Amino acid sequence: MLNEFKAFIARGNVMDLAVGVIIGGAFGGIVRSLVDDIIMPIVGAIFGGFDFSNYFIGLSANVNAPTLTAARQQGAVLAYGSFITVLINFLILAWIIFLMVKGVNTLQKQVDKQMKIKEAKDEAAAPPADVALLTEIRDLLAKRPAV
Repeated sequence: MLNEFKAFIARGNVMDLAVGVIIGGAFGGIVRSLVDDIIMPIVGAIFGGFDFSNYFIGLSANVNAPTLTAARQQGAVLAYGSFITVLINFLILAWIIFLMVKGVNTLQKQVDKQMKIKEAKDEAAAPPADVALLTEIRDLLAKRPAV
């Protein structure tokens, strides 16, 4: 069973998945920073200087803190500001992935087009089979010593 597990782990798909998860986690951190540190302050400035992260509704009478962190210590809260931030994170990440896939698809179409052009040139340059056979026979006869 250990050998079977080693074979499973060593398979290319598992390694590709592991690399994808690691890069995805790092990319998620970049997007989170982009949203929290750049986009949300701009959105807050446009809409009157508020901070989405501290928008919440207390679900019990004990919650009266001004910040989300303090409110969570006092009781249950509905943190809709955090949800808005996560939603914006998702939309930005989805947009970036869309642009990446669109770019790769465009690049793939260009590569496919170039390959078709090359194949067409190769086919056009190659003589018909009977002419190629006759050329080969001629070349063999030319190499034959004279009798």
